[in-house]
Amino acid sequence: MLSHKKSLNILKKTNALLEGHFVLSSGLHSSKYIQCAKLLSFPKQADIICRSLANKIKKNFKKIDLILAPAMGGIIIGYEIGKLLNKETIFCERVNGKFSLRRGFFIKKNSRVLIVEDVITTGKSSIECVKLINKAKAKLIGFASIIDRSNKKSLKIKKKIISHLKIEVPIYKKNKLPLSLKSIPISTPGSRFKK
Repeated sequence: MLSHKKSLNILKKTNALLEGHFVLSSGLHSSKYIQCAKLLSFPKQADIICRSLANKIKKNFKKIDLILAPAMGGIIIGYEIGKLLNKETIFCERVNGKFSLRRGFFIKKNSRVLIVEDVITTGKSSIECVKLINKAKAKLIGFASIIDRSNKKSLKIKKKIISHLKIEVPIYKKNKLPLSLKSIPISTPGSRFKK
């Protein structure tokens, strides 16, 4: 099992975890920014973390028929976990603002489905995936992610999340920034950043 400290080092080394002053896509400010795509752009480093997550998934879920990942962030991690667990893996993508199954993907009735994401914050994407599972009359067995940065206040998921790493990411409204954050210029590494 990979230690918390070693995991954080990998995330920092690959620039998947940045520290500074960021405005998140929600418009809230934070001293930390997580971009798992940066980790996944280093396959050897990502493999270490994916193997650790796959082991946790095996311990928590005895029977999985299918892995479902939301596009865009979940596609690579879903594929990697599917490969490690030897499970069929599909992804959903937005069509007119709603998640849909395309490309010939489908969910079999009564199949046990695990939703895999890169980062879970509020669980909004995962909950949208659940609708596809319910529509197919399949069974949601749970959620897994590289990073769980959710908090009880904002999390829409009621089931347990299996994650490689739980990271507390403090968030603040623009008018309630701590002095330590006010003194740092805003960085904008993400594609969905708001100023």
